[in-house]
Amino acid sequence: MHTDQALQLRAANLPEDIPAILQIWRSAVEATHHFLSQSEIGALAELIENMYLDQVQVTVALHGEKPVGFSGLADGKLEMLFVAPEAFGSGVGSALVHEALAEHPHLEVDVNEQNPQAHGFYTHLGFEQIGRSELDGQGNPYPLLHLRYSGPRQ
Repeated sequence: MHTDQALQLRAANLPEDIPAILQIWRSAVEATHHFLSQSEIGALAELIENMYLDQVQVTVALHGEKPVGFSGLADGKLEMLFVAPEAFGSGVGSALVHEALAEHPHLEVDVNEQNPQAHGFYTHLGFEQIGRSELDGQGNPYPLLHLRYSGPRQ
């Protein structure tokens, strides 16, 4: 990813940002959630657009004018964090997490057990597993790992 422009974070402008958010979400999920079928991804995209975005405080990460990631916070929990695949490893996800931690120092997040990349990302940032559920939020058999921020890694 080309990074000579500084990363900026801003509150989402809904509904104007929805197309970019959905594009980031879909490309990130297709790159990391290999356990989901295309029909499951489509159903989740509808839930994101029509229900979930209204339930969270959305922050958009931009390189210049281009949205490259977003997060969604609700009640001290990071409900969503997605980064465009071309921006993986460029600090976008870390910036969004640190922004959330500034408001919620005991931030919690759930990650799919079948997404070791996400689990490793959060562990690297200082999150520790505090629980596990056999089913995901939609009741599907995709176990979730429940994590809580415990401080910077030593």
